[in-house]
Amino acid sequence: MKKIFLIILLSSLSISLFSQEKYFKNISETQNFSKQIVSLFKENKISQSFEELTPYWPMPENEIESIEGETIKYLNLIEQRFGKSIGEFKVKNETISDFAVRETYIIRYTNSAIRLIFTYYKNEQGFILNAFKWDDSFTEEFK
Repeated sequence: MKKIFLIILLSSLSISLFSQEKYFKNISETQNFSKQIVSLFKENKISQSFEELTPYWPMPENEIESIEGETIKYLNLIEQRFGKSIGEFKVKNETISDFAVRETYIIRYTNSAIRLIFTYYKNEQGFILNAFKWDDSFTEEFK
């Protein structure tokens, strides 16, 4: 009996380590969500943006927290080097059939820009955030 209880306890703990618990119903919802996160990034509200990302992202919570910490650190450096944010722009929307969507945005700063890429995947419950990344490699968008 103790073994069964221990197995149930460990299983529920491992499940709770993964943050993802919500789904998007359709592509329109993913697009609205991406716009919301881009706006938060533009306003340097990184913690709030990660709070919004977490329920849709099937990644262990400790990994999300680590990414959030690094993002806060680097975006503060970006503002010092690139200046203040001055706008946002959707670069493209790509799809693979009806099960995968990738949205790319640019946030402009006074002296440069960063790129945010959202990848959504449709599973049995709906769309989840399969990947999220940002970088300063917006020049790749000229291809």
